[in-house]
Amino acid sequence: MAAGGGARIDRLGLLLDQFDHAREMARVRLAGLRDEEYLWEPVPGCWSIRRRDEATTPRAFGPGEWVLDLGAPDIPASEYAEVARQAAGGMTVDKIAEDWSVSVERVEQVLAHTGPPEPDDAPVTTIAWRLGHLHFCFAGGWEWTFGQRRQEPKLLVDFTPSAATALERFWAVIDRWRESVGAVTEEQLDTVGFSQYPYGSDPDEPFVNVLAGANLELIHHMAEIALLRDLWRSKGGPSATLTG
Repeated sequence: MAAGGGARIDRLGLLLDQFDHAREMARVRLAGLRDEEYLWEPVPGCWSIRRRDEATTPRAFGPGEWVLDLGAPDIPASEYAEVARQAAGGMTVDKIAEDWSVSVERVEQVLAHTGPPEPDDAPVTTIAWRLGHLHFCFAGGWEWTFGQRRQEPKLLVDFTPSAATALERFWAVIDRWRESVGAVTEEQLDTVGFSQYPYGSDPDEPFVNVLAGANLELIHHMAEIALLRDLWRSKGGPSATLTG
C-alpha cells in the first residue's frame, strides 16, 4: 500500500521508513568519530569497552581481547511498566524472573510497587559502549531471527578500541538487518516467536512488536550518542564538525 505521495502506510512500510530515517540521521551524526572521543569517559565510573584483564564489571563479555561492561542483573525502574505488561499478558512470575535473570522475589517486588518509581541509578556509558551494545543487539537479533538461531549472542561481536573499525562492522550488521527485515511477509509480522532471540521477550512476541522495539533501541541509543558528541565538542575535544 502507498499513500498519495508514494509513502508506504502498511505496518512494515511504516517501521522500515522509521528505521531508515533513524539510520540516515545516525550516519550523519557518527561521521568523523575518532578513537579518543569514542572511548571518552565523561564521568568516573563509566561503562565502556575494556581489555579483558581490566574489566571492572561482573558480567563483562565478548569473544576477544576487548569486552563490553555489564553489571549484575536487575530490573531498572524504567522497565517496571514492561514487567507489569508481561504479567498482564499471562507470563508467570517464574518466567519473568528467567527473562530478566533476576530472582522471583525481585519480580514480586517490582509488581507490588506503587507510585512513581525512583530514578534509576544507572551508569553513564561511553559512545563505545552504546555502539557496542547496539551492535550486539542487532547481530544477535539477526542470528536468532534470520540466521541459524544457535550462536551465543555474546560471542558474535569482537569489540574493538578502533572507532573506524567499530563503525564499519556496525553498519554492515545494520544493513544486513535492514535487508532481511525488508523481505518479511505479513504472516511473519504476526508470527509469535518468529524471532527466538534468547535475551528478552522476543520468543513470546509477534515479530511486528520485536521490530518496533528494535527501532526504539536504535533511536534512543543513537540520540544518546549524539548528545555525547555534542558534549565532547563543547568541551573542546578534537572532532569533525557535527551537523543535524
